[in-house]
Amino acid sequence: MKKHRIVVGMSGGVDSSVCAWLLKEQGHDVIGLFMKNWEEADERGVCRASREYDDVAAVCNQIGIPYYSVNFVKEYRESVFDQFLADCRAGLTPNPDVLCNREIKFKTFFNKAMEFEADYLATGHYCRTEKDSKGKSLLLKGSDPNKDQSYFLYAIDGSALSKTLFPVGHLLKSQVRAIAREAKLATSDKKDSTGICFIGERNFKQFLSQFLGYQKGPLLTLDGKQVGEHDGFAYYTIGQRKGLGLGGEGEAWFVVGKDPQKNIVFVERGENHPALFCQELIAHQLTWINEPPEFPFHCSAKIRYSQNDVPCFINAHDSDRLRVVFQNPQRAATPGQSIVFYDQAITLGGGIIQTVNSIVSVD
Repeated sequence: MKKHRIVVGMSGGVDSSVCAWLLKEQGHDVIGLFMKNWEEADERGVCRASREYDDVAAVCNQIGIPYYSVNFVKEYRESVFDQFLADCRAGLTPNPDVLCNREIKFKTFFNKAMEFEADYLATGHYCRTEKDSKGKSLLLKGSDPNKDQSYFLYAIDGSALSKTLFPVGHLLKSQVRAIAREAKLATSDKKDSTGICFIGERNFKQFLSQFLGYQKGPLLTLDGKQVGEHDGFAYYTIGQRKGLGLGGEGEAWFVVGKDPQKNIVFVERGENHPALFCQELIAHQLTWINEPPEFPFHCSAKIRYSQNDVPCFINAHDSDRLRVVFQNPQRAATPGQSIVFYDQAITLGGGIIQTVNSIVSVD
């Protein structure tokens, strides 16, 4: 096997650690590169990024590879977080992980990796690549259906994909853990990170309140009855049940819509209320891994990371938007979130949900 110089994006987690270990075991010239995108101390005054970098250093020293750190705090704030806040102010529910992958990991960070004269960038994402009959790189779902991360990577450029490796994409998470433990890597039993991309797991409302100033407003049913008060529409998303402060006899309450202009959050009882379901939606800000498909066409799609992709029919709505019609009604499709299109295991591309045509009108 030909040996390559490969820069591994090291996060301080077990997946990127095993990624580096596997490539080193295969005899490649491996370099660890840590990306600092957020500056904030925890309750003990310890910088979160510093703790992750310590784990990167420990693993790279164990494996015997050089490692470096790059600071993209300014780029992350300008390219990802400011847009995240703007979308929240507009009443959307954005996904910063998608934007971070497109603007930072596979653009700014990718370019930095290439400055090391690397043949490839490697990451610990659970997805795979292969070449089609024309030699173009395809993005495939990861082999572990519970960990597949192709949903978050639909917006990366095909040229960057052709020089990216996903060494753990063919493995199950349990196998990655087993490899880490057998190799006695410092991160072998480290808990998986969750929460907002690079910012981590925390109280979402408390965190956002540092940056967004919102006024309280009414929680209204669709027929206009006020049943409570919300703390600011940005803190609520379609399908949300917890944190509404509503109780009483009957089924649980769920968020079914928002009106940012009037500062209203709409709620109704029942997790299967018709207002939570849509048969079709409009998507914009479209990106494709390779060439756009010819419209109309049938494929499958995900409207959130945690669901299985479902059959749909896609047609052009206008020059830069798509109309997506689902075979079966979908629950809690949310403006601002991504919809990602698949041809079986192949990730075609995706876009941002712009408008949702609910079965019951939410005005």
